[in-house]
Amino acid sequence: MKLNSANERLKHRYFQWLRDAKQMNEKSVEQVAMALDRYEQFSNRRDFKLLRVEQAGPFKKHLAKLNGKRSGTPLSKATINSTLYAMRDFVRWLADQKGFRNRLVASDAQYFNPSRHDEAIARSSRPIKVPELPQVEALVTSMPTATIIDRRNRAIVALIALTGARDNAVASLRIGDLDMSERLLFHDSRHVRTKFRKSFSTWFFPVGEQFVDILDAWAREVSDQHGGDPATPLFPKTEMFFGQDGASPEPRLGSDGWANADPIRKIFKEACASAHLPDFKPHSIRHMLARIGQERAKTAEELKAWSQNLGHENMLTTFTSYGTVPEYRQKKVIARMVGDQSLVRES
Repeated sequence: MKLNSANERLKHRYFQWLRDAKQMNEKSVEQVAMALDRYEQFSNRRDFKLLRVEQAGPFKKHLAKLNGKRSGTPLSKATINSTLYAMRDFVRWLADQKGFRNRLVASDAQYFNPSRHDEAIARSSRPIKVPELPQVEALVTSMPTATIIDRRNRAIVALIALTGARDNAVASLRIGDLDMSERLLFHDSRHVRTKFRKSFSTWFFPVGEQFVDILDAWAREVSDQHGGDPATPLFPKTEMFFGQDGASPEPRLGSDGWANADPIRKIFKEACASAHLPDFKPHSIRHMLARIGQERAKTAEELKAWSQNLGHENMLTTFTSYGTVPEYRQKKVIARMVGDQSLVRES
C-alpha cells in the first residue's frame, strides 16, 4: 500500500516529540509506529486530516479480527489495547497541531480507549514458571564449561541468580560494574540499560557459594583476556570466524557487548532444555528471589533491604508484583490457618 507523504511527515514530527518531549526510548517509539501503521492500513492510508472519532468503533472491530504478521493468530487483548492507547495519545497530540485544531478536540481521543472488559482481560495476570533455588543450582551444574562461550553463558545464569539483574541490564554490564571483593553489582545507568535508567547497587543475595565461585572465575578470566579494562563488556558477545582453508566457523568472544537481551534469553532457553527443566525465563529469577525474601526476611528493615537490592524503591512492588505466593504454598498456609492438617500433605 502506497505511503501517504503528508502522514509520514506528521508521524516524523510526532515521533520526534515522543523522543525529545516525552523521553520515550526507541523501542517504545517503534511500538507506537507499529500501532499507527495498523490504523493507516485500516483507513487505506487516508490523510490524517480526514480522521474522525466515528472511525474509532470500526477500527476496534478491525483489530479484533486482525491476525499478527508473525504468529498468524488473532492479536492479543494486550496488543489491541496498546494499539488503541497509542492512537488515543496520537489523536490527543493531533488536536493541538496547526491544521487540526478546528477538526479535533483533545476529548475526541477518548473514543479510542478500549472497553473496560478488554482492559481487565489484558491486565489480568497469568501464572508464570518460577524456579525453585535447587532447580537453578541444577541448571548451572548441568551447563558445559569446555569453551569460553560455555563459561560465559554459565556465568550469566550465576550472576542473575545472585543479583536478580534484568536480562537487558546484564547484556550491557561492564567489568567495572562488578566488585567481587564486596560481592557488589553496581547498575550504572550511564551505560547499563536499567529500567527507567536508574542507578542502584545490588549486593549478592544469599543463595549459595556455587554461584559466587562461577562468577568469580569468569570475572578473572574475562578481565585477564582484556587486560583488566573496566570499560570492557562483562559478557562480550559471540563472534564467528573461519579457520584456515575455509574451515567451519568457530565461536569466540568479541570486544563488544550485546545490543539487546535476546541472546541471554536464548541461553536460558537452551540451558533449560538441555537440563530437562521447564523453560524458565531470566526474569523468573527475580520472582524466585522475591519469594525467598518473603521466607527469610523477618523484620521490616530486612524486607526493605531485600526490596532495594532488586532495585525497587517501593517495598510493595517486590511483594505484590513479584511476591505472589505459589499455589502449593497458598494451599498449605490456608490449611494451617483453618487447622485442617489433611490439606498440608504434599500434592
